[in-house]
Amino acid sequence: MAASRTDPLTFEVVELIGTVVARYHAEYEQAAAKHALTGTQARVLALLAVEPTPMRRIAQRLKCEPSNITGIVDRLEARGLVERRPDPNDRRVKIAAATEEGRGTARRLRDSLDFAREPLAQLSEEERRVLRDLLQRMLGVEGR
Repeated sequence: MAASRTDPLTFEVVELIGTVVARYHAEYEQAAAKHALTGTQARVLALLAVEPTPMRRIAQRLKCEPSNITGIVDRLEARGLVERRPDPNDRRVKIAAATEEGRGTARRLRDSLDFAREPLAQLSEEERRVLRDLLQRMLGVEGR
């Protein structure tokens, strides 16, 4: 039976998800500030530390305007954390990539985020797998 919006259990789950998200964002902002970054700059850097990405795709992933990403990448580039490269497949497209220093900063930032890690450590591997699978299903995302 599908959950209704007014179902008390659904309301409780929504409230708990909201609390988790709010606590995660607060900690993320604090961790970013320790590296003299805004939360958005830290998210862009984290994304670029995984793989070089076209500017337009960064904007799509973060659900913001491409002009905002340009300013963020400008500031990260001025600090030596990011560099711009031409796309080898289309030289009109600029790809942003984390520098070695940027990847190190992103790693230190990620390693300092305890809020998400500590509660998850209390769950067994199977429980974490079930939670991951349920969250992916909620978001309509197939396993990555």
